[in-house]
Amino acid sequence: MAVQRMDNVGIVVEDMDAALAFFEELGLEVEGKARVEGPVADRCTGLSGVSCDIAMVRTPDGHSRLELARYRTPAATRDEPRDRPHNILGTHRVMFLVDDLEDTLERLRPHGAEVLGEVARYEDSFLLCYVRGPEGIIVGLSEQLG
Repeated sequence: MAVQRMDNVGIVVEDMDAALAFFEELGLEVEGKARVEGPVADRCTGLSGVSCDIAMVRTPDGHSRLELARYRTPAATRDEPRDRPHNILGTHRVMFLVDDLEDTLERLRPHGAEVLGEVARYEDSFLLCYVRGPEGIIVGLSEQLG
């Protein structure tokens, strides 16, 4: 088998502080921060002159991570519009299982979270919704019922 595990999902952000505040309010923990630059970063990304601040955040169980990246150089490019719908090719979301969906939404709203549709019930199993967070990131939230 070639894959041992999925290590992390990377998300490029413009406002690192806002993104960190959002994901920390969701319950993720900052694992570390660093600046990445130099020849290895250039070769890995296929860009020249990379200088990038990264923050690694992890779920409380330690199994899943997001790498938030803020490019200093070259400047990050914007894909318009920022409020793209969920069904655009190449658009993906990250999803988290939460203890209390309504409470989570209330805590995330001051950080800019907007529910894309509404909270939906899947049979007697889950409450589900998508929210748009900072930088237009789509985050799925689910609460297991029963």
